[in-house]
Amino acid sequence: MRGLDTNVKRIRRKVFKEIAKAGFQSSDETLVADIEAIPYKIVKERATYRESIYRERAVASERVRLAMGMSLRPENTAVHITSGLEASNIDEKYYEPPLMQVIPSACDACETKMYEVSNMCRGCVAHPCKEICPKGAISIIKGKSVIDQEKCIKCGKCKSVCPYDAIAKKERPCARACGVNAIESDEMGRATINNEKCVSCGMCMVSCPFGAISDKSQIFQLAHALKEGKQIIAEVAPAFVGQFGDEVTPRKLKAALLKLGFSEVYEVALGADIGAVAEAHHYAEKVSTGELPFLLTSCCPSWIMMAKKFFPDMIENISQELTPMVATARTIKKEYPDAQVVFIGPCASKKLEASRTSVRSDVDFVITFEELAGMFEAKEIEPKECEGDSSFHNATAAGRGYAVSGGVSSAVGDCLKEYYPEVEVHIEHAEGLSECKKLLTKAKAGKLKGCMIEGMGCPGGCMAGAGTNIPFTKAAAELKKYQQASSKQLPPAELAEIQLD
Repeated sequence: MRGLDTNVKRIRRKVFKEIAKAGFQSSDETLVADIEAIPYKIVKERATYRESIYRERAVASERVRLAMGMSLRPENTAVHITSGLEASNIDEKYYEPPLMQVIPSACDACETKMYEVSNMCRGCVAHPCKEICPKGAISIIKGKSVIDQEKCIKCGKCKSVCPYDAIAKKERPCARACGVNAIESDEMGRATINNEKCVSCGMCMVSCPFGAISDKSQIFQLAHALKEGKQIIAEVAPAFVGQFGDEVTPRKLKAALLKLGFSEVYEVALGADIGAVAEAHHYAEKVSTGELPFLLTSCCPSWIMMAKKFFPDMIENISQELTPMVATARTIKKEYPDAQVVFIGPCASKKLEASRTSVRSDVDFVITFEELAGMFEAKEIEPKECEGDSSFHNATAAGRGYAVSGGVSSAVGDCLKEYYPEVEVHIEHAEGLSECKKLLTKAKAGKLKGCMIEGMGCPGGCMAGAGTNIPFTKAAAELKKYQQASSKQLPPAELAEIQLD
């Protein structure tokens, strides 16, 4: 469901819009009442998606809390929606883990993995399902196949041989999407997230058809800061192309952001350019010489978090170069030391990257494209109608290519060929956490020596992140056009020299 404009996304957008409006418009005297009223604005006279208006409002109430950066309320204690508001009504409010949370009242308690015979079964004579089952779990009752769930080992062989596709694999969509097996069950059969395993990629969130999983947001705090007229500068990830409509050019998006209240707008591809050169230098100095057996790129927070959690002995192989988000933010703060910086991108896990102690002074807010769309709606801003005097700061095609899987390693590889032509480059990349785990397992086994290894937590890369607005295929096509329109293909030589000093 990633990128599709479903009812779940529309509900989330309504919440973001109302929370942003509260940040922009509410006074200290009216704020509590305005927040408490939001579930009634979203669910007005009758339930649309659930069996009662009360359950639907309960779900909306929890969405409101998460959208304000607060945690869910306990199920067995009376707590107001706005409980803890004072701690969140400040610009300096950072995300507190866990970022991804299951809203219990929204979860439909989907079955965990199992195989079940549907009414498509024709009771054929061959019964290949029964013949292939290694545990004798399939019986023929009144001519039709029946699976004994006590005996079934969920191998799926019966499904693979059924000529009528009459055997269905039932599985939680959130669990299927999770590449680190972090989705578990509570005592009522509802989904829960094991935070010891979770790396906050958000794939469970965008895969749940009931919208039962959500992340925390900073849009309320950002709207409040913009209302106060503070100097706030936006840094926009290259995956922005196409996210706000076919007619929205970089120039129009920049104009819309300035209208929203930002003082200036930078392109994160600038930091990607810096990073590409730095990574090339790191590879040439450490990997090609044999000092390190391989090098892991550091751009994707979920990929790095997974490597640290599941492959802790590889930590020293992770690149120590700044991520594009941080490199761009430091560039901005060097020029505007008193400004606050907002990263706007497709990624949920960037929210936790920004909350690290080492990054807090660089990035003050993180919001996704989905959340920004809600903020535009709150201020009644149509990006396609905005006209500006200038576009983003000019980055290269290499830096802009970071937004798709394989783009990071490709950019670094191109820089190596340009600046270190004598160095032989070996590149491997994977997308989606399950594939990333396989790649790291190969690296641990010594099968990827001398490689630059790129991992992207989201299948497709950043352009398919949890905070995007459009389907990946369309977004990737738009990015390709954007790269082709770039005036420069690689970071300039002087940037390389600066990074090598």
